[in-house]
Amino acid sequence: MIVNFDFSKRKAPLIVAEISANHNGSLQNVFDLIRLAKLNGADAVKIQTYTPDTITLNSHQEDFMIKEGPWSGRSLYDLYLEAHTPWDWHPAIFAYAKEVGIQLFSSPFDLTAVDFLEELECPVYKVASCEIVDVELVSRIAQTGKPIIISTGMASLDDIALVIETVRRVGSNQIVLLKCVSAYPAPIEECNLLTLVDMQNRFGVPVGLSDHTLDNVAAIVATSLGAVMVEKHFTLSRSGNGPDDKFSMEPRDLKELTSQTKLAFSSIGRAQYEVTDSESANLRFRRSLYFVKDLKKGEVITNRSIKSVRPGFGLHPKFKDDVVGRRVACDVSYGEPVDNKKILFDEG
Repeated sequence: MIVNFDFSKRKAPLIVAEISANHNGSLQNVFDLIRLAKLNGADAVKIQTYTPDTITLNSHQEDFMIKEGPWSGRSLYDLYLEAHTPWDWHPAIFAYAKEVGIQLFSSPFDLTAVDFLEELECPVYKVASCEIVDVELVSRIAQTGKPIIISTGMASLDDIALVIETVRRVGSNQIVLLKCVSAYPAPIEECNLLTLVDMQNRFGVPVGLSDHTLDNVAAIVATSLGAVMVEKHFTLSRSGNGPDDKFSMEPRDLKELTSQTKLAFSSIGRAQYEVTDSESANLRFRRSLYFVKDLKKGEVITNRSIKSVRPGFGLHPKFKDDVVGRRVACDVSYGEPVDNKKILFDEG
């Protein structure tokens, strides 16, 4: 079970609003995002726990410079200095989420972050896509015994197999794998959502989507393919100047995401071939056999005497060949339904 969500029972996907760097340097923004996440239907909110020194080196050498994408030209250290959520905010953030009544959890990016989050009784951990290869970090997270959500952006099949093996070796099996394209924003044509089905079959764990696309199409499709969770970045406004604002969803987008994934889930249902309640009134409009010619008792029914038309109060059209050549048992008029009482089946 993850954040009060039992994956053994079929439900609409858990919706996780990822705050990431969208606090834009303000603790009040974090509070506003948590409140708006709850108001607009999110099931949980996620933050990130790191400092620039726990995630990279303070270097402007070429290896540490970002050369493309939304953060092109910046060093990793400078980006993470701006983007990180200060650790001294964390207790207030967890307390506010509890007050609002929404689950909050985090992605730790090093061992000290795990220890810190354990002090705050973080209920769930997320392994970010870039950290999936950090076996030591994954092992430490698994040792907490808490459920683990793992993003698989950029991961090979071997990478995913290794992280699953690492978690299970420690003795934990509360795992959710998230299909992810680590691009900001992600092109929808690169989502390859059938991977969800394959991952579930290969590894036997629930699967979901970490969605960096700009609309809800991928999330809706993922819902139809069995996703138990959808995570998207969440901001107060895409027009903000923060590092993640432009590819994040706004409150109105979150509201649409929650409602659309629920609708998508409700449409899945089960394999069924019976008439539904809403269809039953329209059965009368199906085709059936009707007389299209006046006939006297004893006259022979020909192809020109009957026709398959709407509505459906006559015999099924499949009986047409059985009826043609028979005689009518009584006078019939144009527009009467063909039924067994009007036909002589016993010619003897």
